[in-house]
Amino acid sequence: MQETTANQVAATATSSFTEHLQRQRPDLLPFGQHLPAGSPAGAAPLQAPHGTTIVGLSYAGGVLMAGDRRATMGNIIASRHIEKVFPADQYSVLGIAGTAGIALDITRLFQVELEHYEKIEGTLLSLDGKANRLGAMIRSNLPMAMQGLAVVPLFAGFDRPAGVGRLFSYDVTGGRYEEQEHHSVGSGSVFARGALKKLWRPNLSEQDAVAVAVEALYDAADDDSATGGPDPVRQLWPVVYIVNRSGAVRVPERELAAMAGTIIESRAAARREA
Repeated sequence: MQETTANQVAATATSSFTEHLQRQRPDLLPFGQHLPAGSPAGAAPLQAPHGTTIVGLSYAGGVLMAGDRRATMGNIIASRHIEKVFPADQYSVLGIAGTAGIALDITRLFQVELEHYEKIEGTLLSLDGKANRLGAMIRSNLPMAMQGLAVVPLFAGFDRPAGVGRLFSYDVTGGRYEEQEHHSVGSGSVFARGALKKLWRPNLSEQDAVAVAVEALYDAADDDSATGGPDPVRQLWPVVYIVNRSGAVRVPERELAAMAGTIIESRAAARREA
């Protein structure tokens, strides 16, 4: 009897926590919920908070990711305090855009996925392996995305064997694309990407890279109502993570406040001189 139980455990053992849930409790997966096949005629579409905007860029020592703090629900600001950039593990970060609730659940599942792999295998999953597993999770969410509950992440990490920071974007089908310089996702991405094209340059210093990300989000907020800009009154600043050889570190808010203040003052001065 004990031998049979041991064999059953060995047969179901996997380094993927997601696969384990799919076998044992698929109902606990973020994309394991069953929605109605369609809505009654004339019914209002499902309203859920959506998070935007995320930017990522490479710099001389690694890679950086930043996100604004606003979530919207239609024309309503659902939250001014949401965080959309999270450490996935010691050497990678994840930014989320799309349906906030599902995106947060996928983020938590991805964090557990990487931690589970490390405990089972005794080593960190490679950066390409992490990017591929995230793509599989997004692909599993496709039925939800087809009903309007899409999640589109941005993933970045430090490739320790290669000694460089790398940035990955995705589509709703789980397609994975490596970005060489910078990228942005979310409703304000087109405006943020325009700013990144003008401000980014090869071999940026870490401080300059943070300033570029903050300014790109500032430009996105200027043209996209779903993106929240720096808010000195509420003391709200973007969430910014840098990832380098030492790991993933969140940039302190006091530094972001100073950078945002510099950007606002420089633009105000330019208008005064015009």
